[in-house]
Amino acid sequence: MSADEIILKHNDIIKLIPHRYPFLLVDKVKDIVPGESAIGIKAITSTEPHLFGHFPDHPIMPGVLIIEAMAQTAGVLVAYSEKDKLKQDMHVYFTTIENARFRAPSHPGDVLECHVRRVGGKSMLHKFEAEAINDGKRVATASFSAMIVEPGR
Repeated sequence: MSADEIILKHNDIIKLIPHRYPFLLVDKVKDIVPGESAIGIKAITSTEPHLFGHFPDHPIMPGVLIIEAMAQTAGVLVAYSEKDKLKQDMHVYFTTIENARFRAPSHPGDVLECHVRRVGGKSMLHKFEAEAINDGKRVATASFSAMIVEPGR
């Protein structure tokens, strides 16, 4: 690890985004290039609540939650990159999800890498492209936008 490499773990992440168990879907964020990109890590465990019903004899991580993990990684990237500019407790909300594709299932024991890259936007709106990778294989991709808002709005 280089001296300037940025790695955020659980306690750092919960200071940046409002998500908590059981809906916090990012365990660690690494390789952060402020304002540009980051990689979120999600270890899929057999005890996650959604896996008991999706599907009982063949548990797989729901695709929509993989997209959410990518979005939470983007939220951490934005909150970390703009922490000196944002008011306390601002939230990052989805505004669009486009071109979502699911290429392979993800199971308990898998570790997803959510590669997120900011591709545009201005002011409080940010646009991203993302892909989830497991063992070098792309399992999901999506483009999405998110807006920074005050809680309750």
